[in-house]
Amino acid sequence: MIPFGEWLPDQSDFQNPGATVAKNVIPAARGYRPFQGLTTVSAAADNRLRGIYATKATDGTVNIFTGDQAKLYKLDNSDFSLDAVGTGFTVNSDMNWDFVRFGDDVIAGGSDADVLRKYTVGTSSSFAAISGAPAARHIAVVRDFVVTANVTYSSASHRSRVRWSQINDAGTWTLGANQADFQDIPDAGHITGMVGGEFGVVLLERAIARMQYVGSPLIFTFEKVETGHGCNYPNSVASLGPTQVFYLADDGFFMFDGQRSIPIGAEKVDTFFFDDLKFADSDRISCTIDPENQIVIWSYPSTASTTGDPDKMLVFNYAVQRWSLIELEHEFIGSSLTPSFTVESLDTLSSNIDNLTTSLDSRFYAGGFLSLSASKDKKLHTLTGATLDATLETSEFEPATMRHSLLKGVTPYITSKDSTPTVTVQVGSRSRQIDDASYTDSVAINDDNSCPVRQSGRYHRIRVNASGTWRYALGVDVDAVGMGRRCPILIM
Repeated sequence: MIPFGEWLPDQSDFQNPGATVAKNVIPAARGYRPFQGLTTVSAAADNRLRGIYATKATDGTVNIFTGDQAKLYKLDNSDFSLDAVGTGFTVNSDMNWDFVRFGDDVIAGGSDADVLRKYTVGTSSSFAAISGAPAARHIAVVRDFVVTANVTYSSASHRSRVRWSQINDAGTWTLGANQADFQDIPDAGHITGMVGGEFGVVLLERAIARMQYVGSPLIFTFEKVETGHGCNYPNSVASLGPTQVFYLADDGFFMFDGQRSIPIGAEKVDTFFFDDLKFADSDRISCTIDPENQIVIWSYPSTASTTGDPDKMLVFNYAVQRWSLIELEHEFIGSSLTPSFTVESLDTLSSNIDNLTTSLDSRFYAGGFLSLSASKDKKLHTLTGATLDATLETSEFEPATMRHSLLKGVTPYITSKDSTPTVTVQVGSRSRQIDDASYTDSVAINDDNSCPVRQSGRYHRIRVNASGTWRYALGVDVDAVGMGRRCPILIM
């Protein structure tokens, strides 16, 4: 069997050790799994949405917040409208809303013009300004403090400054009182991201600093654990805590482990990404993590995007160190919780139960489960819809050394789930490496689980297209005969 190996678009198609195409799939240890499309959850906001946050109240009620350039919204769990819970904001075009929870309070930041806002879960009806707090592009919780970075206050912007609240008090920010203070990080450019936890990680354009609590009088120490290299795309940071931080730099994708950055895209997808990225709209990049599938996703606008909105996602399975590509038009990507549904509220999603994009057996309808989320057309969506049409392609191989061969059949190994998917095969062939590959028409699987083809050439590759409900794609077997000989060639 020729396996659908690791997707490596940065390497040559010929004798590529992995797959040359892995579209609309999730990478796994020995193949690929399907990726689901969008399910609409909310009504439309006034403008393009920028950020999402979900949390539970003590009674288990799911609260989902989002925001656009001028408003903060809360999803109404009864009719799925986006109800304004904050207005009059001015969010720059290159910024997204950032949220954290501190006790019962959800803290929102992400503007150069508006101070931090607080919403108390279970009691508040709107976000209220926190008196004395800064405006901040980034916000996190480190130990017992709400910490902000890249801040503006007193009519001055401090792009390399970290400022934190009083200890155990997100509502009080008086400098010098009860451990509230600030720290500038010099000679490393602007702060582009921040991650909280037992210690903090501050990402700058040309450095990464570790923020460690030490108590009075210093409160926090800041150590540049990495210099000369940092995060250059402010909306590209996602983490599983301070020891597993994913980000995008000018030289590719990295994972920071608390002490150093480890390249995860070099010789794999870095070159592909930068060739495909529409740099003029790189501020539309967003990033999130799906711990259930052990993947981190970067959303970005490609050169094919006519609107500047993202139309592709790079998926990285951090457990098996493999990548894939998703083609899906959207606005941003994030992580959320599924809202709670009633039978009556299903009418807001579809007037016909048969038209629901997500099966009624899905835990999506139970509410409170972690879910990948996205926005499109100013609406919130979950990535729980119909399986996207997938394409996988093997590396290019030469069945008969130094001569042509005839491919007579291909057997794809794709397992189904609850129904029979549609699987077709194409063979791409060429005689010279300098030529473009020519592909056959799509051929369906017959009753013998093979696809009869007839294609000659010196170099071949197999493209498999799958639609409908399937479970796992492993690889293909090939029936090939060397031209001029009667004995078959076995492809292992």
